[in-house]
Amino acid sequence: MSIISQIVVRSIPFIPKSVVGFFARPYIAGDALSDGVRIVKELNAKGIMATMDVLGESVNTREESIDMRRKCEDVLHAIDREHLDSNLSIKPTQMGLTIDTGFCEENLRVLLDLCRKYGNFVRIDMEDHPTTDATLAMYRRLRTEYPGMVGTVLQSYMRRSASDVASLMADGHTNLRLCKGIYVEPEAVAFKGREEVRDSFKSLNRTLLGGGAYVGIATHDDVLIEDGIALVKELKLDREKYEFQMLLGVRPQRRDSIVAQGHRMRVYVPFGDRWYAYSTRRLKENPNMAMHIVKAIVGLNK
Repeated sequence: MSIISQIVVRSIPFIPKSVVGFFARPYIAGDALSDGVRIVKELNAKGIMATMDVLGESVNTREESIDMRRKCEDVLHAIDREHLDSNLSIKPTQMGLTIDTGFCEENLRVLLDLCRKYGNFVRIDMEDHPTTDATLAMYRRLRTEYPGMVGTVLQSYMRRSASDVASLMADGHTNLRLCKGIYVEPEAVAFKGREEVRDSFKSLNRTLLGGGAYVGIATHDDVLIEDGIALVKELKLDREKYEFQMLLGVRPQRRDSIVAQGHRMRVYVPFGDRWYAYSTRRLKENPNMAMHIVKAIVGLNK
């Protein structure tokens, strides 16, 4: 990242919330569940699957966590009622992981019981490194109780991910979303170089797909997309054994080209009134977009 980009990223907290909201619109379905349903229907009409996410993480009280769980229950009800091709993604801290791990797991079981009823699936997202052990331990327990109904995420920039893959696969069939990783982590736990993160992603993807795991290949990086396409061809994988995943509003033309090549695609569809933290994180990942915002504020891109 250039010095100018670093300055722009650091300026994001000082950008008016309304301006961030305007530029973040392509990445968020809207404030309400109905907005998420509408976007998923549009994606499904194009032959694209979805995973819906109620925005809001790192809740501080049990009451907040229960409220978030109920909103997630509403998502699962809506998916079934509207016959959507979608599953649900949740943040562990949203379900109360940092309050009490047992409480978090209880909340997840409520959602997974609904998945059992509806034949759906919950993806347990991965957050920053202090939560990794607890998240993976919870996934291990729940996948035995709810086979085929729960998955989690590994991040290729984490130095531990290769050993996590080996451990998870040794325990049995696993369902993982593989992504680069977005949280700012210390160098002691995360790779920092672009190529080493890419190399880790390629290696993890090969190990997982070659070992029979179901993988959501989650990337917008052309190098990794092409490597993934080549790998599934090399392994002669049926299209039901993997999928590509992308974020709402990010590289839709590239997304559509992957679908046109015959690969399955799932789009992450976030919605809710707690959109600001998600939006600023997306902008920090995309300094060029943040630069457009700064230029708009100072009147340079008229």
